[in-house]
Amino acid sequence: MPSLMFQGTGSDVGKSLLVAGFCRAFANRGLKVRPFKPQNMSNNAAVTADGGEIGRAQALQARAARVAPSVHMNPVLLKPQSETGAQIVVQGRVVGSAKAAVYQGMKKNLIPAVLGSFSRLISEADLVLVEGAGSASEVNLRVNDIANMGFARAANVPVVLIGDINRGGVIASVVGTKTVLHPEDEALVSGFIINKFRGDPNLFREGLEIITRHTGWPALGLVPHFPEAIRLPAEDALALEGPPVSKPAARVRIAVPILPHISNFDDLDPLDAEPALEVLRLRPGDVLPPDTDLVLLIGSKATRADLTALKQWGLDHDIIAHARRGGRVLGLCGGYQILGERVEDPLGLEGPPGGTEGLGLLKVRTRLSPDKRLEAVSGHSCLGAPFSGYEMHMGETTGPDRARPFATFTGGAPDGAVSASGLVMGTYAHGLFADDAQRAAWLALLGAGPTQVSYEAQVDETLDALAAHLARHVDLDRLLSLAR
Repeated sequence: MPSLMFQGTGSDVGKSLLVAGFCRAFANRGLKVRPFKPQNMSNNAAVTADGGEIGRAQALQARAARVAPSVHMNPVLLKPQSETGAQIVVQGRVVGSAKAAVYQGMKKNLIPAVLGSFSRLISEADLVLVEGAGSASEVNLRVNDIANMGFARAANVPVVLIGDINRGGVIASVVGTKTVLHPEDEALVSGFIINKFRGDPNLFREGLEIITRHTGWPALGLVPHFPEAIRLPAEDALALEGPPVSKPAARVRIAVPILPHISNFDDLDPLDAEPALEVLRLRPGDVLPPDTDLVLLIGSKATRADLTALKQWGLDHDIIAHARRGGRVLGLCGGYQILGERVEDPLGLEGPPGGTEGLGLLKVRTRLSPDKRLEAVSGHSCLGAPFSGYEMHMGETTGPDRARPFATFTGGAPDGAVSASGLVMGTYAHGLFADDAQRAAWLALLGAGPTQVSYEAQVDETLDALAAHLARHVDLDRLLSLAR
């Protein structure tokens, strides 16, 4: 069946977004489309229907294609735990951790799983759209590569190269990529797309011609900047570094520490979508504003390391003082563990073995263990509102505050904990705020008024708008003709 791979001249050129848009565009034509990314590196993950985990971007692409996400859409997921090491997830399951240098030698053993997952998707689809990782020009990592040209050559998949004009130097980026590619890799490139263009497209017509003259590759599209992309879940933490969104109508302030190993940060997206909520991202050197209504601690891939960072920043004292003044605090997953009295990691699953004192705002303790819970969940929170979401965590949390659970899952199982004051809460459930009913309950609790957003409907509307945007600026029939 036809397949086509989209590689970039660098990271964050818009590969994930374009693949999502093409998935929706071709699905709207009645094709059975499947997204695929051989290797992803991200702590923003999603639980799949088949009980594993994949990168959040591939889950969004699956949604764009109107199919359930599968572990085969992202067979190798690397979840960074330090500056040089990551947890390795293969076909949805954790198989271990490794330093970057060691992992380079492991990749050749992962190609059978990658090709096996790709073959499975091919067997059930009319079209498979493949996303590369990072840059196609990282030829220093070409040996044993499974993310870009290594996969494309092994699976004989044609490649479209994407360049980002917004960052400057796009002509040199595309031409330079051709210069460094091995001839057999370069032969797989069928054309290029220039993304994130702003201004008069006629001014870059000559630029497209120059690139084609130097590379021999045809220009397949000049895609203008798509500002509505902010409404879609982002792939990685680079999205958190953008400027804050101005919200003149905001009545409630939520403060979120952006810790070094932050994960599943798409929990913030539904809150960002609410005009009445200002989601303030705190970084090293920042202090907690005195008018903060809610401190929100979200997921972490290395809870003890992030707890240490929080203390080094001095935000631990601010958060404890906020709670003592009667302020509200909520912890999700790793944030829930941080709010407890202690986090123990006797096996060294997230770093050196040992334990770290928590903030002590919840009378609970966490002991990390190798077993990872990956499951869709639903139920009611202690606010009385329903929710649906997912769990993705290692370890068990126990203690007296669990006698006041944050939530009761469908089936009766309790989850999380609430302090005796009722102001500090923790839960292992992700995706709470994507549920309109649950988010509305939090807006009411914080005094922000009624919700103004139907979040899931907004995501689908944005995907349709993205598909229409791409159809106006890229020849979709030509893309189909290139696929093989």
